[in-house]
Amino acid sequence: MRDRRDAIRPDEAGFTYLGLLIILAIIGVVAAASLQAGALMQRRQAEESLLDIGSDFRTALRSYADSTPAGLPRSPRTLQDLVRDPRYPGVRRYLRRVPPDPLGGDQPWGLVMSPDGAGIIGIYSRAPGHPIKQDNFPAAYQDFRNRDSYADWVFTQAPARNSQLPSRPIPLGPGASPPPSPSAGAGPSGTR
Repeated sequence: MRDRRDAIRPDEAGFTYLGLLIILAIIGVVAAASLQAGALMQRRQAEESLLDIGSDFRTALRSYADSTPAGLPRSPRTLQDLVRDPRYPGVRRYLRRVPPDPLGGDQPWGLVMSPDGAGIIGIYSRAPGHPIKQDNFPAAYQDFRNRDSYADWVFTQAPARNSQLPSRPIPLGPGASPPPSPSAGAGPSGTR
């Protein structure tokens, strides 16, 4: 019977070692590529989440403005005002909570203030980096196309349902008559 040492010739032992090194290198390259692909997919999901959260903020800002009592500011002073509206004695919510920025980590939202600086009219992400998504946005976000940073994705109030009509009642002076309703005759009282 032959000894095991005789089964593998010394000149063949180097080829086995070299083959093992090549296999380990291939496994390392595949693992690195899959980690990169996973990070890219995670960032794409975070961008979609940012668009969903931004849409919620747009709707909340519009609802806040539309429910403003006469004589009060139409924009919230803080994002917490969207969670609990301080203008009303009871609890009135436009958001359940202020969601975190899915791309910004612990960074606070960037705020777009009204021209007088008294209220918030929009938000944006302060996350660094270049957006992956550059096209195929929903109609409301067509201006996000080909932007260089997430700060360029600004979520402002959603437009009023019918931009032809004022989004709140127009205060009338004494003796003035209200403007004719565009939906007159639509119902028993002529209101929508």
